Amino acid sequence: MRAAETVTFGATALDRAAHLRADIASQIADPKARTVILWRGKPLTDGDALALLPTTHDLVGLSPRPLLFLGLDKDGPVFAADISPWVPQDMDAEAMKEFFDASTNHHPMMPDDVLFQELRGVMTRLTPDHANLAATARGVFAWHDTHRHCAKCGVQSEITQAGWQRSCPACNAQHFPRTDPVVIVLALHGNNVLLGRSPHWPAGMYSLLAGFMEPGETIEAASRREVFEESGIKLGPITYLSSQPWPYPSSLMFGTMGHAENTDITLDPEELEDAIWVSREDVVAAMRDENPCLKPARQGSIARFLLDRWVSDDLE
Repeated sequence: MRAAETVTFGATALDRAAHLRADIASQIADPKARTVILWRGKPLTDGDALALLPTTHDLVGLSPRPLLFLGLDKDGPVFAADISPWVPQDMDAEAMKEFFDASTNHHPMMPDDVLFQELRGVMTRLTPDHANLAATARGVFAWHDTHRHCAKCGVQSEITQAGWQRSCPACNAQHFPRTDPVVIVLALHGNNVLLGRSPHWPAGMYSLLAGFMEPGETIEAASRREVFEESGIKLGPITYLSSQPWPYPSSLMFGTMGHAENTDITLDPEELEDAIWVSREDVVAAMRDENPCLKPARQGSIARFLLDRWVSDDLE
């Protein structure tokens, strides 16, 4: 697919410069070095851009763990810091439990209009490079939060390689940020697409069927299995379309397409609340907010990316 790498979080000019990760002191000291700041998964933003702070900024110093080295861009080294232990006075605990946290948070060291915002709310407004930086930092920090101990012997591991590795001081095991492969399928039958919804989604929101790949599976086999398990729909040959790193918390979404061999839906209620066939015209109406019964997948998601290209006949 020609436009495959234009998916949100997919395109970046960043050089990850893995060869520098063993010793980044000189990169941190570089006066051109800048830092992405995250708080509980939310990036610090200045309007429609990331707020990139010098590594010497006091806010960067609030990070309880070493800086994550993201790499080199055209302007110099880029790092990320996580200041999640900070407790803001304006924190809306209830909003943070919602499917989408629309609340913003202001740190007193920052100007009033520089705010922490949910990445899914700003991802389509950020430049491709900034979106990728935020997604990468969010994914790696989430991994550190859930993998503090050695999976081999249970001892607390240490952050090494500029945040890209955890090393066990007891058994010398090395652990690396994980990526969970997920298939998300554009299942078609004539002029219709198969959409489903999970019970915790906003009312009326439907998306493409998706699921985690299992050991020993190809992308194609996983696409057919997931769609059949959730809906009873059998797919023929599978075509790969595009991929998207999705930092919620650490997925790599493989977008595929398959044509259905049957149309009668047998819903798996453990996986989905509902599944329906929707015409191309109804999807277009939903995208224009003209369908009161259907809300399409969120802008910036690979599901919306694939649906946009399907309704535009731009899947080649």
